[in-house]
Amino acid sequence: MNALANTLLIAWVIMLFQPSSGLCTPEYAAQTGKHCGDCHLDSTGGGPLTRNGENFKDSLRIKGQYRVLNPVQHVIRFVIGYLHTMTAIIWFGTILYVHIVLKPAYAAQGLPRGELMLGWSSIFVMAVTGTLLSIARVPTWHMLFHTRFGILLTTKIALFLIMVSTALFVTFVVGPKLRKKMKQGLVARKGDMTSEEISQYVGKEGRPAYIAYKGIIYDVTNSKLWSDGAHLRKHSAGTDLTDILKTAPHGEEKILRMPVIGKLLTEMEIKKPSHIRIFYFFAYMNLFLIFAIVFVISLWRWW
Repeated sequence: MNALANTLLIAWVIMLFQPSSGLCTPEYAAQTGKHCGDCHLDSTGGGPLTRNGENFKDSLRIKGQYRVLNPVQHVIRFVIGYLHTMTAIIWFGTILYVHIVLKPAYAAQGLPRGELMLGWSSIFVMAVTGTLLSIARVPTWHMLFHTRFGILLTTKIALFLIMVSTALFVTFVVGPKLRKKMKQGLVARKGDMTSEEISQYVGKEGRPAYIAYKGIIYDVTNSKLWSDGAHLRKHSAGTDLTDILKTAPHGEEKILRMPVIGKLLTEMEIKKPSHIRIFYFFAYMNLFLIFAIVFVISLWRWW
C-alpha cells in the first residue's frame, strides 16, 4: 500500500511539471545576441512577447527546448524554489557560522547531534527541491550539457555532490573516531595535553578538574578550594591560570602543591591525530565549496 502511494505521489509530481504554459529565461537573449526588448514589449524583459518573441518561442518549442507552465505549476515551482533557497541559506549560514565564529575546533571533539540533524535535513530538502526545479527548468539532456545555464547548473550539482560525499565521510568515518576520542577524554589520565584537551576537565558531571600554570598541568580535583570545578566562584577549571595568578592574593605555592598531570603543549608541539587533520581538511574544503557554488550562481545571474 505504501509503495502504491509513493508511486502515485511521484507520478503526480512529474505530471505537475509537464508542459502546459510558458517559461522564459534570460539566457535566451544571450543565445540570440539581442536585447530583451527585441522579444518582449517591456524593454527590460519579461511579460508579453513581441511577434519576434513569439516566433522565437515557437522555434524553441518545436526543438523541445521550451517548457511551458500553467498557473498552478507556477505556484508549485515558486513554493519549491522558496524552500530550496531558504534551506540553502540555513545550511550555508550554519557552515559559515561554525567556520568563522566558532572555528572547526568546536566540532573537533565530536560532531554535535543538533548540527548533524540540521545538516542532513538540509541536504535532503535541497536534493529533492533542486531535482524538481531542474526538471522544470531543463526539459532535455541537450540543454543540460550544451547551454550556458545547463553547464553552470551541472557544475553546481557537481559541487553539491562533492559536499554530500564529504559529509558522508565525516559523519560515518571521522565522526565515530571523534566521539571515541571525546569519551576517552572524560576519564582521568596523566600525560601532556593541549589547551583544547584540558578544557574538558572542568570538575563537573564527574569529570576531573585540571588547571595549567606556567606550562604545567595540575590536578585540583580533590582540593576543597576547587569545589565543583570553580575556585571561590571566580576561576574555572580547565583553563590556564598563569596570567590570572599574578593578581591573586596568594602565591604560586598553592598550585605547586597539587599533583602534576603533565606538560601543557604549545601549538608548535601539537601533532594532531590523522582523523582530526582529515576533519579540518574537509571542514575548510566545504567552506571553499560554498564560495564556489555562490560564484557559479553569480555567474549565472549577473555575468
